[in-house]
Amino acid sequence: MADDSAPGPGHFLPGGTGDAPGDAGTGPSQPIGRPLSLGKPRPVQSEVDPSLKKAVPLRTEYSGTEYGGPPPAPLPGAPVVPLQGSRQAGGARRTGWHSPSTRAASQFAAGHTEVKPSRRMSTPAIAGLGVLLLALLVGGGITSLKLADSYDGSVQNPLAKPSVHESQEPLPAPPQATVTVTVKPVPDDVRVKQNKLYTVGKVPSVRCTEPAIKLTGQSAMLRYYQALLPCLNNAWAPLVRKAGYPFRAPRLTLLSKQTSSTCTGETTSAYYCPADESINMDWQEDLKTYRRNPLAARTWMMNTLAHEYGHHVQYLTNISISSQSREGWAKTQAAKLEESRRLELQATCLGAAFLGANKESLGFSGAKLDSWRSSIQHSGDEYSPKKLRDHGARKNQWPWAGPAFSSANPASCNTYTAAAARVS
Repeated sequence: MADDSAPGPGHFLPGGTGDAPGDAGTGPSQPIGRPLSLGKPRPVQSEVDPSLKKAVPLRTEYSGTEYGGPPPAPLPGAPVVPLQGSRQAGGARRTGWHSPSTRAASQFAAGHTEVKPSRRMSTPAIAGLGVLLLALLVGGGITSLKLADSYDGSVQNPLAKPSVHESQEPLPAPPQATVTVTVKPVPDDVRVKQNKLYTVGKVPSVRCTEPAIKLTGQSAMLRYYQALLPCLNNAWAPLVRKAGYPFRAPRLTLLSKQTSSTCTGETTSAYYCPADESINMDWQEDLKTYRRNPLAARTWMMNTLAHEYGHHVQYLTNISISSQSREGWAKTQAAKLEESRRLELQATCLGAAFLGANKESLGFSGAKLDSWRSSIQHSGDEYSPKKLRDHGARKNQWPWAGPAFSSANPASCNTYTAAAARVS
């Protein structure tokens, strides 16, 4: 069953059923308040607001100072700012629709700026540029081929060689593997009795002459010894090396009260110090002898220097080291003194071998030879103030010096294989 209170189609349209007041139809009565009607229509064209100004057409010409797209259209009723006018006051410029872009060169362009077309290159210029580019490409290709050909020899001839400065220190060598070699030590008895020094042959003649120096004082004595020392070096150096030992020349000093020695023991007469390999000469005692008997003094000075140099040869060939070791292991004082006598008598023998090898150039003949033989025969422990039996008795001095002077050979000086009676 249909509802009679519902309005029909077009009820609220103008002229409809619901528009008539007091209509007693089926629709409801008009409510109290503002009417819902839109009112009577009016033509729009005839009601234009005379206060509105005529729209200003937008600029279409290009001034050359504006960039980007056109600004958006102004809102209705917004005031229009003229595009041309006087310069504004200083300060930061606003950005917005009524002002040009801040990227423009000038906001107030006077007129149109002509844009010149870009210059076009001439045909000859284009041709020249093409030739240059072609030359660069060809040159690059040739260089690449040369580098490729030299690649095989880059190991022998590297392109970049490292530079080494002379001031640069070399890198430390890598540590080598430690190999311990056990060398069987040579017994002391073998070294003193079978030393190769006994097999090297005769002492050579070095043709040294006695220095023609008048012995008047300490400086003259020093020059005399220094002149003889090279003769001994030249004579013994080849024999020491032939025996298998390195050679070093000894130092030479003169004894005095101010002289400090690294060796201990007797320092009142000439001696050899193995600690610094030095020969120390008692020049004052020699000078006293020279003033009494010049010939005997010169002969004895040469003999003493040759004897002390014999100790240097013993030290270079390790004979003295092994002899002192044997002396240290000796159980009695008598055995220790016997070992000392063997060492001293051998030094006297080695000195005599040098003098015999150079007897002609040194003038060991006639009166000089007799003086030297007499001095040897009258030396020994019996003449020592302390009577210490450490250098050999008088009777055993010449038996070792005489044969060595005649043979000039260290083989005559092996006192370590001699009987105890010969070294008493």
